[in-house]
Amino acid sequence: MKILKGLLSLVLLAVILGGAAAGGGWLWMQNELAKAGPLEEDVTFTVKPGESLAGVASRLEADGIIRDAKLMRLKAKLDGTELAIKTGEFEITHQASLADVLEILVEGKAVLHKITLPEGRTTDQLLKIIEADPVLTGEMPTEEIAEGSLLPDTYLFNRGMTRVQLIAKMQSAQEALIDELWARRDPEIPVKTPYEAIILASVVEKETGKVEEQPEIAALFTTRLKKGMRLESDPTIIYGISKGEPLYNAQGQRRTLRRSEIDRKTDWNTYQIDGLPKTPICNPGRGAIAAVLNPPHTEYIFFVADGKGGHLFAKTLKEHNQNVAAYRAYERKEIARERAGE
Repeated sequence: MKILKGLLSLVLLAVILGGAAAGGGWLWMQNELAKAGPLEEDVTFTVKPGESLAGVASRLEADGIIRDAKLMRLKAKLDGTELAIKTGEFEITHQASLADVLEILVEGKAVLHKITLPEGRTTDQLLKIIEADPVLTGEMPTEEIAEGSLLPDTYLFNRGMTRVQLIAKMQSAQEALIDELWARRDPEIPVKTPYEAIILASVVEKETGKVEEQPEIAALFTTRLKKGMRLESDPTIIYGISKGEPLYNAQGQRRTLRRSEIDRKTDWNTYQIDGLPKTPICNPGRGAIAAVLNPPHTEYIFFVADGKGGHLFAKTLKEHNQNVAAYRAYERKEIARERAGE
């Protein structure tokens, strides 16, 4: 009996000592995880697509961001986050603890980059901006991207996004926008399909550099279409000549349209064809699309540039001719001022 009691005492002592050791090990681990890290200044750390936690932890240790890669792997295994780290760029502050670093990678709060793709650019022009971006990855798509199928905007993205993914995101954004606005359109507008709305919006987009003028321009074109009048939009002529690229003279200077170009019939020249151009002439923004689908009611059917970035509108040909004369006078005055060196 005494021998049995002695054995039980030894077993109990071993259990107590083992528990104490385990408890001590746990406390040590928690202290190590929470301890300020060795990083002396803030850095940006990149997790590449397909990287394992083991590889990432090893690089973090090699870069002096954490002290112990094995401890990070153990922590992730215990938490069940071994496969939960995200791809992208991450801001890691100086002296971030090992636990903090792992949390940053798992939560995926990556550094966001942005790319601005302006309204009124052709698809080719937007694709060139995307191709030149230094942060986006991957090749450009091999299939043709339709004119007018991208929604211009400023897009935020994580490092690692491919050019193909961004283009798909722009296409999806436009589809979602047109679906939303088409459902609330004015039923009396003369466009019959969402695609026709994009075509007309592209003409509106190119006609004015002032966002606040877009509803007025959209209303004017709507009125002309309802009356069976041609749109007579200069940007549609340019698109038929150069697919939207600026026109230059022999000296390499920007030039205006020639009479022969105005008279030339193309699938886009709305001085020579009825209705809408064959395709969009650029990628319109939200404002132009919304204006086309719900234009204000107006009686304007003529407009001319005012020389200051906007337009003068008229309800009758007589008013229009007066506006044209006013613009010509303004133009002569500006030319004289330039020659005088003012």
